Amino acid sequence: MGLDNKLSRITRRDLFRVAGRYGMSSTLLAAGGFGGAMSLANLASAAESTYEKRFSKPAKHTLKFGAAGFNARNLLIERAGALEFARDLESRTDGEIRIEFIGDNQICGQTSCVEKTQQGIVDIYAASTQNSAGGAPYLNVLDYAYMFPGRASQYHFLYSPDSQRILRDPLEKRHGLKFLFSHCELRGIQLGLGWEDKPTVTKLEELFGTKNRVTGTQLGRIAMQALNLNPVPVAWEETLDGLKQGLIDGAETWASAVAYANMSPVVSQSVDLKFFCGTEHTSMSASVFDSLEGYLQDAVMESSYWAQTHVQAANEAALVKTVGHSDPQMPGTIFAENNVRNAFLADDQIKMAEEMCSPEFQPQLWEQWRERLNGWAGGIDTYQEIYDIARQVPADMKPENVEPRRWWKG
Repeated sequence: MGLDNKLSRITRRDLFRVAGRYGMSSTLLAAGGFGGAMSLANLASAAESTYEKRFSKPAKHTLKFGAAGFNARNLLIERAGALEFARDLESRTDGEIRIEFIGDNQICGQTSCVEKTQQGIVDIYAASTQNSAGGAPYLNVLDYAYMFPGRASQYHFLYSPDSQRILRDPLEKRHGLKFLFSHCELRGIQLGLGWEDKPTVTKLEELFGTKNRVTGTQLGRIAMQALNLNPVPVAWEETLDGLKQGLIDGAETWASAVAYANMSPVVSQSVDLKFFCGTEHTSMSASVFDSLEGYLQDAVMESSYWAQTHVQAANEAALVKTVGHSDPQMPGTIFAENNVRNAFLADDQIKMAEEMCSPEFQPQLWEQWRERLNGWAGGIDTYQEIYDIARQVPADMKPENVEPRRWWKG
């Protein structure tokens, strides 16, 4: 159950009243851990006991956790695992690490959380790797087109000990960030209200020439240009308006982002192009991690592993039961209630897109970035290595069936 549903009987004002008394972190942690819908009295009592437990002894380390768009009313707060990680780490360390959770863009936003972590303003952050690629360009390594055939291959890579060598170590060395865990989806084109009365997209060519908002990823733009999708950088605040009024045709993002960011009312079709990663990840300042005692570092890693397994199961369930990203669509889901149609393209259409834009078929488009990323990774072929690992599991494997592994233990 999403926090949205749990808090449906509580007004924003009441929520802030409870938070004013017990702190937003204790209030959110209490709400996130509560089973079923809660009343104001339930919330206040849960927040009080959470607060008392968290502050029963002085913390050795208090870490600031800046979470971009996550707030008490949106659903991704649970699926991206940020609160679960915070709750588990506090409990695992018996309160020696305390997390001050600051969501709702209050301390940092999708594109600025990464820089604020590098500057030491926050210690941990959650945002998409694509939006964070502006401040940490090595994160582009996840965004080669059609490198991952499905969500299972994304999870398999993140659990793989090789992700340490290919993704995590270069990120830490180059940008001072420790990649902890991530949610996994693949991006498509979310078409605005200008497409409401048009038939559901079934052919790739129906998208050619459309104008689409692009995120912070440099590699995503290469794929969009090759697919004739006219990437235009539009500020997030203006995206909803653009989709509503038809100033842009669509936006590249993933299904649950549409649901959590309240885009559903202005999206008519969710075209599942699956052309590159949509990864809402959590990273930590490497220097802050290094300053922790060894046993607390172990705890951070174990909580990251726990959060990764939680996200893997919870997001898969939420995609079908909460978002409505399935065929047939479940009634009562966010997509169903907002008349968002899923456009799942046939294999031959996905193959055509892959042949138009992927490094495998169009290597010349990627040369410059591939060389740069390979150099940062110490000379390995980043695309080929990730591509091969992604194919160690069957393309049609259910993501929830991927075997979890402690990636740092090799």
